[in-house]
Amino acid sequence: MLKPDEGPILFRNTMRIFDGHLAEFTRVVRRAVEFVEEHGPQLMVDVFIDEERMLAYSYQLYRDSDAIREHWRLSDPYIRDVMEHCEVERFDVHGHLDDGIREGLRPMAEGGTPFTITRRAVGFVRFA
Repeated sequence: MLKPDEGPILFRNTMRIFDGHLAEFTRVVRRAVEFVEEHGPQLMVDVFIDEERMLAYSYQLYRDSDAIREHWRLSDPYIRDVMEHCEVERFDVHGHLDDGIREGLRPMAEGGTPFTITRRAVGFVRFA
């Protein structure tokens, strides 16, 4: 069984898609996911789009904080493209982050985006 400071880290990013940007958002988010499927360190990425409410939900599973750093390094241009068509409405992290990743996420929280970090209580992984 995993201890609270072990195991994968799950990001849940809720994005508000700008009016008139649904098609372009869908195109660039698909491109970004295709890139990380080929080159990124994520164990899993899944994006869901609620077209009626113009919300998108991105789930990303990382092995550890080093994998998050690698994702940021590789994917910055793709993230910028996606952010031209939406804004982060809420960002939730589940798992143990190191201090460097916490610091990297601080501007989002200070910018007013609702942001939570929830530490693991107990769990296990079958596919790691």
